[in-house]
Amino acid sequence: MCRWMSYLGTPIVLEDVLAKPDHSLIDQSLLARDLFLPGPGLAQQFRQHAFPTNGDGFGIGWSGRNGILGQFRQTTPAWDSQNLRHLAAQIESGCFLAHVRAAPGGLISEQNTHPFLQNGWMFCQNGEIGGYPQLRRDLVMAVDPELFPYMQGNVDTETAFFLALTFGLADDPVQALGRMVKFIEQTRLAHGIDAPFRGTFCASDGNRLIVARWVSADSKTMPAPSLFYSSGPVTLHTGRGFSGVTDGVEKLPEDAQLIVSEPLELHWSKRTWHEIPNATIGVFERGAAPVFTPLNPATVD
Repeated sequence: MCRWMSYLGTPIVLEDVLAKPDHSLIDQSLLARDLFLPGPGLAQQFRQHAFPTNGDGFGIGWSGRNGILGQFRQTTPAWDSQNLRHLAAQIESGCFLAHVRAAPGGLISEQNTHPFLQNGWMFCQNGEIGGYPQLRRDLVMAVDPELFPYMQGNVDTETAFFLALTFGLADDPVQALGRMVKFIEQTRLAHGIDAPFRGTFCASDGNRLIVARWVSADSKTMPAPSLFYSSGPVTLHTGRGFSGVTDGVEKLPEDAQLIVSEPLELHWSKRTWHEIPNATIGVFERGAAPVFTPLNPATVD
């Protein structure tokens, strides 16, 4: 599975959260970890993930000058990219997404690398639409004909994004993500696909972050991918990645909001990182507490 993170708040240099923490997204590209269930103590521990390496490309999307969204994507591993480290040290933004990709058996190309940008929105995902090759035609045919020419890749994430745009992402992002999930689930069941639709998603117009966590209701053994958030002047441990050697701390602004596939620290606290429940959509806006609503396709218009 892939890994992603997003930030909203007072502008910071991307490397402060993308590269410096001791379990940064760059570190996760080389050694992603799974999470033990919360225990009685505050300190949580990691275990090795089933797909620990996310080396099939990376991308960043950010709100730049005059609020225009920027994008950089590359098909090489994030941990070995000097380009990424130089960009992360120079780009300053108050809203950005970053993603490292694992694509076992998938086509590795820039066009399939997250985040995707269209119509003033950026989008990334960790997960998969079960049986996507069998569903792809029906799903893509539901995309607005005016949007269809801008689809450049062949992966399920891009299709999910363009379906959300089709279903009104710009007007009501919460409803649009709900409609996207509902339509994919209806299509999956109509085709008799047993493999679940599971994922975590992030959509942003540069001013807010809309995130969701989902797994098909009929999934018996595969849980939803993990998703956490942190709000406020968080102090992150910085260091040398998975070696576990900590060199210092990085304090984020008072209004910082972070959403991550897994915490950015090797030793983390429930006081800092909060798990977003399955079947939930969260809206993060500047200067406001996050708002969470249930994601129930049965109640979506």
